[in-house]
Amino acid sequence: MNDIVLEPVENTDLNIAEFAASIWREYWTSILPEGQAEYMIEKFQSKEAMKRQVESENYSYFYIVADGKRAGYTGLSCRDGYLFLSKLYILKDFRHQHVATRAFPFIVDFAKKHGYDRIVLTVYKGNVNAIRAYEKLNFRKTDATVTDIGSGYVMDDYIMEYRCTD
Repeated sequence: MNDIVLEPVENTDLNIAEFAASIWREYWTSILPEGQAEYMIEKFQSKEAMKRQVESENYSYFYIVADGKRAGYTGLSCRDGYLFLSKLYILKDFRHQHVATRAFPFIVDFAKKHGYDRIVLTVYKGNVNAIRAYEKLNFRKTDATVTDIGSGYVMDDYIMEYRCTD
């Protein structure tokens, strides 16, 4: 596997929500408390949520394509002073093949093209594999946060930052 491309998702292609939900159901149901993955899919990954993010929250979505196959997706949001790496998820069949690592230079390039010198993300404290992967990409923990997302659920996350000058 050599070829990695980020394919922009057109605002009218909300099939990415179904793609996202399939990854979330496979991955997150084993990590999050029962019911939270489904709640978060509806709140953050549904067609309606993704449409709102694109239209009013400065989001851009990309399929991560590996050797001609959709292997994952990423959601980036231009914020005040930094690029927010909101989503970076890989299908099970493509994990442990460095797909996200090889897609990361595209994300850094996106940040630089939009005038940002840093990328910020939040990562669930219980997602040790993702934390390790981000640390290998030179992200550093800068803070922690607990965010009430409704219906009795919280996001208990680390805030991590990458300096594009690293």
